[in-house]
Amino acid sequence: MYRQDLHDGWTLRATGGPVPADIAGQTVTAEIPGSTHTDLLAAGLIPDPYLDQNETALAWMHRADWRYSRELALEPAAAGERVDLVFEGLDTVAEVRLDDVHVGRAANQHRSYRFDVRWAADGAARTLAVDLRSALEHAEALRDRLGARPAAYDHPFNMVRKMACSFGWDWGPDLQTAGIWKPVRVERWRTARLAQIRPLVTVDNDGTGQVAVHVEVERSGLAGSQDAALVLRARIGDVEAEAALAPGQDSATVSVAVPHAPLWWPVGHGAQPLLDLDVTLEDAASPTADPLDSWRRRIGFRTVELDTQPDEFGSSFTLRVNGRPIFVKGANWIPDDHLLTRITRAQVVRRVDQALGANLNLLRVWGGGVYESEDFYDVCDERGVLVWQDFLLACAAYPEEDPLWDEFEAEARENVARLTPHASLVLWNGGNENLWGFEDWGWKDRLSGATWGRRYATELFPAIVAELDPTRPYMDGSPYSPATAPEGTHPNDPDHGTHHEWDVWNRVDYSAYRHHVPRFCSEFGFQGPPAWATLERAVRNPDGSPLAKTDPVFLLHQKADDGNGKLDRGLAPHLGVPAEFADWHWATQLNQARAVTHAIDHYRAWWPRTTGAIVWQINDCWPVTSWAAVDGDERPKPLWYALRHAFADRVLSVHERDGRLALAVVNDSPELWHGSVRLRRELFDGTLLAEAHQAVSVGARSVAMLPLPDDVRIPGDPRHEVLVAELDGVRTAHLWVEDVALDLDPTPLDATATPADGGYRVDVTARSLARDVTLLVDRLDPDARVDDALVTLPAGASVTFWVRTSTRLDEGALTSAPVLRTANDLRVAARANDSALVGAPAE
Repeated sequence: MYRQDLHDGWTLRATGGPVPADIAGQTVTAEIPGSTHTDLLAAGLIPDPYLDQNETALAWMHRADWRYSRELALEPAAAGERVDLVFEGLDTVAEVRLDDVHVGRAANQHRSYRFDVRWAADGAARTLAVDLRSALEHAEALRDRLGARPAAYDHPFNMVRKMACSFGWDWGPDLQTAGIWKPVRVERWRTARLAQIRPLVTVDNDGTGQVAVHVEVERSGLAGSQDAALVLRARIGDVEAEAALAPGQDSATVSVAVPHAPLWWPVGHGAQPLLDLDVTLEDAASPTADPLDSWRRRIGFRTVELDTQPDEFGSSFTLRVNGRPIFVKGANWIPDDHLLTRITRAQVVRRVDQALGANLNLLRVWGGGVYESEDFYDVCDERGVLVWQDFLLACAAYPEEDPLWDEFEAEARENVARLTPHASLVLWNGGNENLWGFEDWGWKDRLSGATWGRRYATELFPAIVAELDPTRPYMDGSPYSPATAPEGTHPNDPDHGTHHEWDVWNRVDYSAYRHHVPRFCSEFGFQGPPAWATLERAVRNPDGSPLAKTDPVFLLHQKADDGNGKLDRGLAPHLGVPAEFADWHWATQLNQARAVTHAIDHYRAWWPRTTGAIVWQINDCWPVTSWAAVDGDERPKPLWYALRHAFADRVLSVHERDGRLALAVVNDSPELWHGSVRLRRELFDGTLLAEAHQAVSVGARSVAMLPLPDDVRIPGDPRHEVLVAELDGVRTAHLWVEDVALDLDPTPLDATATPADGGYRVDVTARSLARDVTLLVDRLDPDARVDDALVTLPAGASVTFWVRTSTRLDEGALTSAPVLRTANDLRVAARANDSALVGAPAE
């Protein structure tokens, strides 16, 4: 097999649509892989679509047509040699031509294409052209032919197999990219090639790892190829096995047994050993010749099961790896840059490491994005981050008629097979919120009996997974209630299967998270703006005036329906609504962190009834106000620190159980946690009012609930008192009323900053209760980072923050607002608005 990359020498020009006069007729250098946006941006012909209001200025690109072209001379093919033109990914509606000869068509971003071009292998120079039509206009034409189907947004993204969020989402821009978005190459091969390889991994009870390597070969179709006998070899370390393919046979299975196989575990549960699996295809008549084709991937030995059996609470949803039930500490993953071709392996490493830094053990690849790159799954394999993979449907009714049915089947088959080697992939999911949408979003009347995608979720995808990847579980959708639930159970019933909690954020206060005990919450979250430095770089008023939350440029980077209104209504009962933008920015970031923590503490306290929490979302694809923990410039928001605290192996939190307060002692570590919990009720200034000690012993991967003694759980004056619980350096502070009703000291801290290796040391001591002490260091240096945030200090307690920066900072600025912030200072900031907004209902 000879491979020649075709990434050089390409040009791009517009061929149709409402193209501005200064771009029409221009030919620019194209980078492959790439997109029209990245190429025009590199040529200086369009502004950065992520900055200010440029997204709106580039709406003309939705209806533009394009041509990528380059010269291609294919050396004459040898006797018996096949010559293929391979596109790993085209975005999206494309025709491929060599000179005036049609080579092939594409209409699916989520699959690859292979065209036989042996006829053109004669040494003559030809023009290879890829003509891209507007995906929007293609989708509109199919909508008109098949009939409209409901969707979450105005564009008919459900009519074309393209990244759904390319058409905009409530956190993403509406750019509608086009391009050759994955590698393109020429492949020359003889006799046969490896067309598909699926290593299916299991582990026997005696610890022997079994790998059934299912191989499909493509024979060239040239003289003698059908008559050739072939040999497949598979090797893992020192263990090798082979299988013969008789003339005309195009598939076989090679079985490899690895005694005492080292187990691959999720992060926090063990190591992640990976072994090379090598597969070669040989011509049986030439055993000493070079292989016809070869393939290598890394695999890990582990088993995975999904338990959805009924119990006294409903239908369970428990993920087991190597037989061990796992509490899923997860986040939803969206494409890490809306302009996909800019994402590098180094960027994926940074983002997955941020997920690990937040104590996550699972990422859910959401159905409105893409099947991620090999880099993504490789990095998750290496780090033990579990992957939940959606099939790519989201928030819409999808026609089941052709051509969409065939496209769904082709992309599903290709990607299920492609991802089988990855130990991190543990679950296939039929789509996002489509089953729920059919029930609750008014679809039934609008559909009038038309197809909407149920058969994808309940027939096509499970059949493909059962055929190609039976080692992994499949679920119909998220949310969904499994077949073990009573007939007619709502797909978002919290007592059965998976649940999405979006009444919080959309309609009710975040305290409502604790009104239900879901079996597994696969989506929940709360919004907050990006870091201050991100706003300063990317969201600016055209006249240079200071930013306000009502400015059009800010609102363009706030995609949620009534997003700012929901932020204010979410603030009012808890922190109040500050008038000044800098205070409002801090308050909304803090409220986002508080809301999500409130949910996670609740879910973890109910283990093993509740078996997982997947927050929406870990990452952003551009600078925007959103639910993300890491913003579009890669800066951690306060929410990221909140996730790290709430998902730590060992946490304490206070809950109401059976009508009285109890302390949840959560131990997700592999060791017993035992000791004596110190409980104290004290005034904010540290005056001790009551104290108790309670012995506790919590087994590994377990939770204990300790009823609290009356003298510490019942306050005398809730406006001035706090309950503090501590065990082995783990601490929680419980208050009986919201911040808006507390008499907090607005300036409770003494702080000093001193230079240290790699930055600064900031020592902070509380004279009075200080809630959520945080350093917003990006306000001084956009590249600065701090090791911790959201640290609540009872009176007399101290904390040291370590600031990493290569810039000399003002030490006084490090220890004062607006860099050093607490929840306490928001009582002063919000007071002007309290009378109007405190107590306003969260609708």
